[in-house]
Amino acid sequence: MDAAITIHNLSKKYTLSPAAPYIALRDVIANSYKTAFRQKKKEVFWALKDINLDIQQGERMGIIGHNGAGKSTLLKIISRITPPTAGEIILNGRVASLLEVGTGFHPELTGRENIYLNGSILGLKRWEINGKLDEIIDFSGVEKFIDTPLKHYSSGMQLRLAFSVAAHLEPEILLIDEVLAVGDMEFQKKCMGKMEEVSKQHGRTIIFVSHNMAAIKQLCTKAVVLEKGESTFCGNVTEAVDYYTNHLLYQVQKNDKGEFDLNRHPNKVKKDQGLLTAKLYINNIETDRFVPGDDMKIVLTYFIKEPLIDPDIGIVIKDEQQNSLIGLNSKHLGKKLSLCVGKVGTATITIPGFNIYRPGRYRINLYFGDSIHFYECLYDVFEFTAVEEDIYQSDRFIDPVWNQIFIPKLSIDVQQ
Repeated sequence: MDAAITIHNLSKKYTLSPAAPYIALRDVIANSYKTAFRQKKKEVFWALKDINLDIQQGERMGIIGHNGAGKSTLLKIISRITPPTAGEIILNGRVASLLEVGTGFHPELTGRENIYLNGSILGLKRWEINGKLDEIIDFSGVEKFIDTPLKHYSSGMQLRLAFSVAAHLEPEILLIDEVLAVGDMEFQKKCMGKMEEVSKQHGRTIIFVSHNMAAIKQLCTKAVVLEKGESTFCGNVTEAVDYYTNHLLYQVQKNDKGEFDLNRHPNKVKKDQGLLTAKLYINNIETDRFVPGDDMKIVLTYFIKEPLIDPDIGIVIKDEQQNSLIGLNSKHLGKKLSLCVGKVGTATITIPGFNIYRPGRYRINLYFGDSIHFYECLYDVFEFTAVEEDIYQSDRFIDPVWNQIFIPKLSIDVQQ
């Protein structure tokens, strides 16, 4: 089988520079004399480093990794949107990509006109596009608005049309970034089915980027794991997901007081501001062992220099496949937070009688801030392990395959 994509020693470098502040003309003239004989050192960031990869025709390859690992950069280079700094990519076939909502579409053109525009970009003749037009419109579900300018579409409608165009115009290579998360659950399932169909029945090559490990395992046969721009694992998709969840998901280090030091978290927005430390208690004990029905409490410390506008504190709990079980914040609870300013404050998140049942490892994300000053998303701060338990004291364990949660006071009665 011939390779659809061959990547040799691929690297991508960016030069970082701080945003230029407002300066007057006199400052420009003065600085020109100061820097005329002085070379300013620039900071370099390697988004990708020495990537080597062979993807065969008809293969469904997943790309997984943290935010900032280089996943989207790799797709942009494959799509020829941005050039590599070093190395080369050999493509065998036409490439269609769905990297961001609205990419490749013109907002002033109608949905129908954008279909022809994208087809022309892929090198198709008008009669070839005509043969697929009805199928594209039907799959997208936006037939009522197909002659409306794209600027009036919602992001979900744009995604539906973009995916339908990319999947039905029969490119040999289809690149899909995390954009499917914009669509509703029904359309996501429809897209997954379509990608599997075009790969199996028509031999199309799929490259799929997602943080949803369940979706990666469902669609892909192989996967590559990226970490800080480098490929750290490439192989069977199940083994790749296990490697990612077991080795790369971030665990925050503890300080001398036994608190999780959030200043060391890689997603920290401002050091010594926002969330500072965190502690996890299960039934008022510092432990990572969880029995279904236990009380869970998270104690946080924070510091802010100035008042935040309508702030919130949030929590997300995920399973080993990165599926979200809970995603709530203080606004969902109708709470308006009054945070102390200029000194360290404390916040407590309490989940009494947490009714998660399925045994396994779970991770917790924390969120803090407002939409004006800063908002930080700290991933995988904690990890805890749920163990199996005879919930109803019936000497029979309920099946975890069918029961991810349990109902504490379930009752089944029969009347005669």
